[in-house]
Formats: sequence, structure tokens, C-alpha cells
Amino acid sequence: MTVEIGYALFSATLYAAAAFLLFVLPVLYGLVSGAAKSGFVTAAGVAAALAFAARTAEVLWRSGRRAPEPDHGTTEE
Repeated sequence: MTVEIGYALFSATLYAAAAFLLFVLPVLYGLVSGAAKSGFVTAAGVAAALAFAARTAEVLWRSGRRAPEPDHGTTEE
């Protein structure tokens, strides 16, 4: 289960970074200014948080729905 949690957090971080950059790139290129700039930065933060939470939940939900693996370490005779 630890591997799934690590994968979920890693991939969620990448998704959040991509979502943040999607919204903040117009600000970085100087295409928006003034009040719109703070709106874009706020939207970038919200989008990043939502992307992180959604991706984490998706990966952990999917890994939790798999069939449990049989325990081959013990034998009953």
C-alpha cells in the first residue's frame, strides 16, 4: 500500500503543477495585469489544489478496489 500512496502523491504533485502553470502562464508572459493578475493567481492556486486532491483520490480509490492478493506466506495443514 505504501507504493500506491507514494505514486498517488507524486503524480498528484505533477498534476497540480501542470494545473497551476496553465493558469499562471498568462501572468508570467505579461498578458494580464492589475486585478486580473491576482484573479489568475488565485484561480491557479485553486486549480492546483483541486487537481492534487482529485488525482490523489483517484489513484487511492482505484488501488483500493483491486482484488486482495492471496497470502502465500502461510500454509495450513
